[in-house]
Amino acid sequence: MTDLTLPAAPDTTDTPARPSVTAGNRIPGDLTREQLLDRIMRVNHAGEYGAVRIYQGQLAVIGRGQHGKTVQHMLEQEVVHKEYFQKAIGERQGRPTVLQPVWHVAGWMLGAGTALLGERAAMACTVAVEEAIDDHYREQAEQLGDDEAELRETIERFRAEELEHRDIGYENGAEQAPAYPLLHAAVKSGTRFAIWLSERI
Repeated sequence: MTDLTLPAAPDTTDTPARPSVTAGNRIPGDLTREQLLDRIMRVNHAGEYGAVRIYQGQLAVIGRGQHGKTVQHMLEQEVVHKEYFQKAIGERQGRPTVLQPVWHVAGWMLGAGTALLGERAAMACTVAVEEAIDDHYREQAEQLGDDEAELRETIERFRAEELEHRDIGYENGAEQAPAYPLLHAAVKSGTRFAIWLSERI
């Protein structure tokens, strides 16, 4: 009698492991896994430190205004982000950027300076900064493999909160700020340059 039993279907429930940060064809000059992770920790700590200072500067000017509680909420989230990367630097035996004293002053001045232009200008600053950080975090998440799944998931969670801040800015009149296109472009470009420096120094 002919056996009409069909062969078992292949098991497709397992998904392939996401490649690690060193997957692919490395060429001379590419960062090693350790160098890339060290850079990620340093620049993310610097960025979150700067964000804390920006919101502290804004609060110093508009803390009693209609957006004071909103800015305080965003600040509290940024403090959590900063403390995570500060701890991670220590655990991974990395180092913070030597530019941290610069970002301490520059971040506060950016926050306070835009807030002095009005609450909408402060929100425009938030939009520009968070858009730059969104791009930055997305690129990092794409570089990280399953061997750094916890870090990747944390970056994605922080990125979602940064996007929440961006949306808060839009919802509270960022685009109605004086000279919005110029202000947005200047702050976003400055943030990208600060990211580039903090990765390397």
